[in-house]
Amino acid sequence: MRDQIFNNQSDIADFCFDESVVAVFDDMVKRSVPGYEAMIQMIGLLTRTYGQDDSNYYDLGASTGATTLALALNNQCKNVRFIAIDNSTDMVSQCQKNLVGKVNNLEVVCSDIKDICIENASVVVLNLTLQFIDIEKRADLITKIYHGLNNGGALIISEKIHVDDKSEQARLTDLHMDFKRANGYSELEIANKRQSLENILLTENSETHLKRLQQCGFRESTHYFQCLNFASFLSVK
Repeated sequence: MRDQIFNNQSDIADFCFDESVVAVFDDMVKRSVPGYEAMIQMIGLLTRTYGQDDSNYYDLGASTGATTLALALNNQCKNVRFIAIDNSTDMVSQCQKNLVGKVNNLEVVCSDIKDICIENASVVVLNLTLQFIDIEKRADLITKIYHGLNNGGALIISEKIHVDDKSEQARLTDLHMDFKRANGYSELEIANKRQSLENILLTENSETHLKRLQQCGFRESTHYFQCLNFASFLSVK
């Protein structure tokens, strides 16, 4: 279904992953996030390298299940379990519908990812998820993931980021807006969605992400992908 959620002049509430968003989410993210399909493809490829036999693969903030499906399709290991977690009941329901019959050994959980236990993990993914977590709580989550990873396991993070140079950031913002226009969003839709996300999607720069990963225990972290103001990071335990 095509995303037209913000195509009106009504009062704009804070963005939430409710039934209306779930219905158009796949269209929304492809038309709003530059490089989204490449992000998913790379997560799948990294799974081939860092997945381990007899382990768990976690998709934290699984939304409609695209990342979980990429993990499963690229899995080359034996006796693995796929755990998709989201705190939206509507998302969890859609995720289950999308993945039934496609992913074996699947568990879809409705929970706050800050409350779940990470254990025996070889791959953990936060795909456009950490940006919705309170900044002061992000290190605790990353630390928990680190301790739940097996040696040689990987944490993959994709995020909207910003740069500190104001002119460079302005260029990235303008290019992102052009990307949305090219994908059919009107000026009204762009403005309304930006207002809706203003208080809940909190970006950080690449250096902050990499420093936090190091402080949480990861010795090896790489900023391996970026398309405009969206970036991906790989950390290996």
